[in-house]
Amino acid sequence: MRWGGAGGGRGPGLVWEGGRVSGLGYGQRVAFRVVGERRCPGARGNRCPVEARLPGRSTGGLCPECARLDRAHSVAADTAAGDPRTFRVYLAWFGPGLVKVGITAEERGGARLLEQGAVAYTWLGRGALMAARRTEELLGTALGVPDRVPYAVKRLARVGLPGAAERVAEVTGLYRRAAEVGGWDETLERLPLGVEDHAEVFALGAVERIDGVVAELVDGGWLVGRLVAAAGPDLHLEAEGGEAVVLDTRLMVGWGLAAVAEGEMGERESGGGVAVPVVGVPGEEEVQGGLF
Repeated sequence: MRWGGAGGGRGPGLVWEGGRVSGLGYGQRVAFRVVGERRCPGARGNRCPVEARLPGRSTGGLCPECARLDRAHSVAADTAAGDPRTFRVYLAWFGPGLVKVGITAEERGGARLLEQGAVAYTWLGRGALMAARRTEELLGTALGVPDRVPYAVKRLARVGLPGAAERVAEVTGLYRRAAEVGGWDETLERLPLGVEDHAEVFALGAVERIDGVVAELVDGGWLVGRLVAAAGPDLHLEAEGGEAVVLDTRLMVGWGLAAVAEGEMGERESGGGVAVPVVGVPGEEEVQGGLF
């Protein structure tokens, strides 16, 4: 999944082996059949030397060896402390009370926030990597917010979001609290409040419920439905049977996919729009227990 689609806009798109991008539009039909075995695609522009098999439920999309190569050059894993680029510290909002402080390379702009599924965000500061990292840790502790928000929590929060004014108000209040915290790295340039809201980019107004989440793809399985919304790596689909299903596109990495023609699945004995394992959505108490 890539935010920016096929034409340089802000919408979602799927990246195929070789780099081709298929843009996705809300309301369009999404239909594919899973083919063959799931194989590791490799990391950092290098093909996996053994094309290792991947478990169906893995959202990492890489075998252990390629994952180690990927993290060896990862800012998030603190393995690239000498990175000379300028970084930005941000405050991301995923739903009422669901906030995190993070950093991203300035050259990426707001792409990281789209990839995470942040409904709204504001920049806090900019500077060298370690100055940004120290400030990120300081503010996370001072504000009492986690460094990660699980995707299960984000998905649940997307249903029945508060209005735009309430979202802006919560982010503004957190920005002001962060600004009052003492001990920011003195080399970090503070940035003014500027709330960016992704609710329309994600089409979250169309997310009324979630009936299930795809657990994994399997050889011979299929998924047919209409794209309702997208956020981070997730596609919110209205399946042919009417179910509101979420597909985490990270589960697609490494699979072969084939197109499904109109009416093709209905001709099969099992029929229906979803023929892959789907799990129910955890309740709020279960999700919050996992978070805290």
